[in-house]
Amino acid sequence: MLMVLRHALLGLLARRPASGYDLRKLFERSLSFVWHATPSQLYAELNSLADAGLISAGPAGPRGRKQYAITPAGHAELIRWLTQTDPGRGVRNEALLRVFFLWVLPPADARAYLEKEAARARAYLDTLRRLEASIDWDDTSFDAYGRIVLENGLRLAAAQADWAGWATEQAPQSAEEDFPERIAAAPPPPLSPDVQEQEDAGEAPLPVMDDGSPGQ
Repeated sequence: MLMVLRHALLGLLARRPASGYDLRKLFERSLSFVWHATPSQLYAELNSLADAGLISAGPAGPRGRKQYAITPAGHAELIRWLTQTDPGRGVRNEALLRVFFLWVLPPADARAYLEKEAARARAYLDTLRRLEASIDWDDTSFDAYGRIVLENGLRLAAAQADWAGWATEQAPQSAEEDFPERIAAAPPPPLSPDVQEQEDAGEAPLPVMDDGSPGQ
């Protein structure tokens, strides 16, 4: 994560020098929608970049703020990252993972979960639309690619809201008739070898913990 944050800051400074405060506000207004980072992580990474010679830090100005600028080495590193490395594409979506198991819930609760996801997606879409309307876009390449990224968010949020609404309509209205019997018939978890050995010997077993191991 921090390596990506490093290059994100280099990219912002490639546009123009900025203070840590200015970078934090710009990050919150733009990059945070695709890459989250806390203020403490931002400032720590700025110090790391300066130590590595990838950015330079000017003297402290008003309110103790330093002005940072990208160095030739930092610019070369940014180009290397953009052209010679593959971006991470890991997929982890807990909200969608839970949908696999909504069959465990009563139908009304499952539908409520999907309705909540739809409402969340619509709210996020509204947030992005307000952001788009609030920005005074110009004709620079920086803004052109910023709008391209924002459009990705708008389309994905719209698709997510549409999918969640569709999923709510597709969710079963009633539970399967044999669901309680299937749950009741599920086999218990296996005993640990120590506990099984005690039972086979006719000894009183120790309490069994959640993971199947004997208690103390």
